[in-house]
Amino acid sequence: MPADSSSTKAKGYAPLDAPGAGINSAPSQPKKVAYFYDSDVGNYAYNAGHPMKPHRIRMAHSLIMNYGLYRQLEIYRAKPASKYEMTQFHTDEYVDFLQRVTPDNMDNFMKEQGRYNVGDDCPVFDGLFEFCGISAGGSMEGAARLNRGKCDIAVNWAGGLHHAKKSEASGFCYINDIVLGILELLRFHPRVLYIDIDVHHGDGVEEAFYSTDRVMTVSFHKYGEYFPGTGELRDIGVGAGKYYSINFPLRDGIDDNSYKGIFEPTIGWVMEYYKPTAVVLQCGGDSLSGDRLGCFNLSMRGHANCVQFVKSFGLPTLILGGGGYTMRNVARTWAYETGQLVGVEMGPDLPFTDYYEYYSPDFELDVKPSNMDNANSMEYLEKIKAQVLENLKRTTQHAPSVQMQEVPREPMGMNASGPDGEPETLDEREDRLDDEEADAEASKDKRYTQRLWDKKTECAGDLEDSDDEEIAEANGVRQQPGQRRRRIGDYQNPHAPPVESGANSPVEDSRSVNGDAEDAMDEDAAPSNNPANGANAAAGGNDSTKPSATGTVDSQLGEAKEAETKEALESTDEMQVDTADAAQAAEKQVHSETESQAKASSRSPTNRPIATEAGKEAAAAGEDVTMTEDVAEEKAAEKESGAVERDVENVKGEATTEAAV
Repeated sequence: MPADSSSTKAKGYAPLDAPGAGINSAPSQPKKVAYFYDSDVGNYAYNAGHPMKPHRIRMAHSLIMNYGLYRQLEIYRAKPASKYEMTQFHTDEYVDFLQRVTPDNMDNFMKEQGRYNVGDDCPVFDGLFEFCGISAGGSMEGAARLNRGKCDIAVNWAGGLHHAKKSEASGFCYINDIVLGILELLRFHPRVLYIDIDVHHGDGVEEAFYSTDRVMTVSFHKYGEYFPGTGELRDIGVGAGKYYSINFPLRDGIDDNSYKGIFEPTIGWVMEYYKPTAVVLQCGGDSLSGDRLGCFNLSMRGHANCVQFVKSFGLPTLILGGGGYTMRNVARTWAYETGQLVGVEMGPDLPFTDYYEYYSPDFELDVKPSNMDNANSMEYLEKIKAQVLENLKRTTQHAPSVQMQEVPREPMGMNASGPDGEPETLDEREDRLDDEEADAEASKDKRYTQRLWDKKTECAGDLEDSDDEEIAEANGVRQQPGQRRRRIGDYQNPHAPPVESGANSPVEDSRSVNGDAEDAMDEDAAPSNNPANGANAAAGGNDSTKPSATGTVDSQLGEAKEAETKEALESTDEMQVDTADAAQAAEKQVHSETESQAKASSRSPTNRPIATEAGKEAAAAGEDVTMTEDVAEEKAAEKESGAVERDVENVKGEATTEAAV
């Protein structure tokens, strides 16, 4: 079918709800929103030129802070996930490899790199394991707080790495924090819904829960000659998980209206039939218009409409990041969606931040759609929707249940320890920290601690608190242009007599209000507005042109300054002459040394190799010192053999899946 214009294909779908209308009509701010951020996450970087840049998380955090959203958030820095916690889903060998490999020793792990698909898309970089720990720790801690009822929504923009497999890195993802977070939610919730609005298919999460009905995965993604190549409409799950995997394959250029027309009905049906008790939403930013690796045409508000719609169901929700490779668009969208979660409609003009220049030339909080064609016709989208609804109706149990039992309060593998190393649960740790904060409040050294500042939330009608200015600046909140810090002179007594009344300072005092003596001398040279001076001038009559005592002093001071200036110029000329002579002498000396070195080098043999002890021993043994080509071939062979082993394992897995079907 030939491609029509986007307006024709989107015909029939309702536009986005305006602010204050539809799902945006009532802010319905949740009781608590927990926001997880680690300030170290922006320090990690994939290889040079790699499209994945963790710096975008730091940019989004800077906008969140400078828009003032932190006043409605509880901010936490989660403990990085440990090796034991990662192995709840990933294999021990794979996690051990990620922990040991570094850019310095990666040549010793060529076979493992091929086996675990680490190399091109998923390079080895400094701090790889620590970066994975930050991402997974935020998602696991967010899920744990949802389980314990400590918050209604948890946000971790460093998470959402949905491509990582059980023993394989894929699509810039090494550790699947989403699976680890869902496993934590399953300890308390019988059914968990996973929604993925990344432009790429969430294959890693779907594969992890492909054969269970306790997790329903719903993915809206580009399909057809596109990474990772999975996510066909007919991929619906196997065994007990049959019909519990929903894939909505899309074509290029889908816009806001079309996306709203398929997302809201589909998620509404899922909520009706599956009845989840918790939701995980992956908000990949590569589905935005103009993304470096994406092919959709969503605006910032079209993307955020999905977040607002999921929030409207009032379920415990874990919000995660994901893809997104145009940093300025991802940062603006995630910051805007954070505002939507706390019920704040943010202004269009960006506040000043440390990364303000990234948002040129418009410096606005908006990601606008382009004029690209929408290849998704209404007929095509309606056909997919009908099939998705039919699959949902085929589920044997609309709301599958599982026998629940008492579980430990602390998450699996997240056994915390007290200050002296004694074991403590997360609730005990919270109580201990609260007691420490209560003790700290009695101290007058710090009026506001970091933990109190992170946990504090403000209502819209609260007055601005001056106690948090210093600590807010330390957390990245910058002073905005046109705004001044509060000063002591800003608050004056309205009942005090005015300055010009003469009741505050003597009339004959010629200094300014701030006591600037030099300014007063300048004012003496100009006509004065003082009434007393005017009276003296009137009494002097024609003698007003006679020089006064003040004028005589000024003339003497001027003569003295001129004499000092002449002496300084003469001394400067002498210093310049001496400096020029010294420079000429130094130039001659350098020239002579250069000639002598040139003569010495002409007498010595050219390109003479420097013999090292290792080189001498190798030469004595008859070995070839340079074996770069042989070593490279050997390393490549090891990596190829690892890849072959991985392919064999994948074939076995596919055969097992077909047998299960």
